[in-house]
Amino acid sequence: MKPSPFDYVRATNLTEALALLERHGEQAQILAGGQTLIATLNMRLSAPDWLIDITRIPGLSGITLTETHLVIGALTTHREIERSALVAQYAPLLGQAAPHIAHAAIRNSGTIGGSIAFADPAAEWPACCVALDARFVIQALSGERRVSARTFFRGLYDTDRAAHEIITAIEIPRERAPRRSVFMELARRHGDYAIVGVALLGRVDQGRLSDVAIGYVGAGATPLLAQGAMAALEGQAADADVLARAKAALAQDLDPSGDLYNSPATKRHLAAVLLERAVKQLLA
Repeated sequence: MKPSPFDYVRATNLTEALALLERHGEQAQILAGGQTLIATLNMRLSAPDWLIDITRIPGLSGITLTETHLVIGALTTHREIERSALVAQYAPLLGQAAPHIAHAAIRNSGTIGGSIAFADPAAEWPACCVALDARFVIQALSGERRVSARTFFRGLYDTDRAAHEIITAIEIPRERAPRRSVFMELARRHGDYAIVGVALLGRVDQGRLSDVAIGYVGAGATPLLAQGAMAALEGQAADADVLARAKAALAQDLDPSGDLYNSPATKRHLAAVLLERAVKQLLA
């Protein structure tokens, strides 16, 4: 199929892009990496009147470090994150998740900001950002605001970003001693959307877990934080009984939908399998 007709404009700076969004509102869509948008345009799942290209706007890509945060520009590609020494040191979870994103050709063009804005619950970055307690820098003509990843995702493909706003950066809290992290997912084939995935963070002291965070991919209409499982593991040595309680808690934490190949019950079972594997790897 071919997309519906639309007008295209390439913004040269952020103010121009924001003014165009202010003018056209929900009739406009942003083109960043385009790896999701182009497909939805061609399938006519998206039919904007205006396509606003922000790929040439300076200052929206790159990875930097402040005293408090690791800052990733919204136009930073998946591949740049995968290869970043700063990410490997201060947010290794992202580096562990990156190879699971589609294929190398997609990672060379797709952007973290585009993934966050699209808010696919089967995507890796939203769940990682929820686990990392990241926040998103969102810009409008009227000013800038910051929104926690844990409140940003409101429903299926629905976020706190308004039509006249652009995500400009992702800020990840800088920890003096970064927690251990593990990312795992199950897919029918490498590069396919995840059936279910888990992003696990925690500290290990004499076999006990603390500061545990567990984000799930593909387990609900949004990326989910498994609060019950986190509470079951916090401060505990992850023996068989503790793991059993954590896995049992997922029945309340997760709300997966079935698909062509997997029922909700199957996804819950796979989520529990992944949690046990991830915890054991974290402790190894």
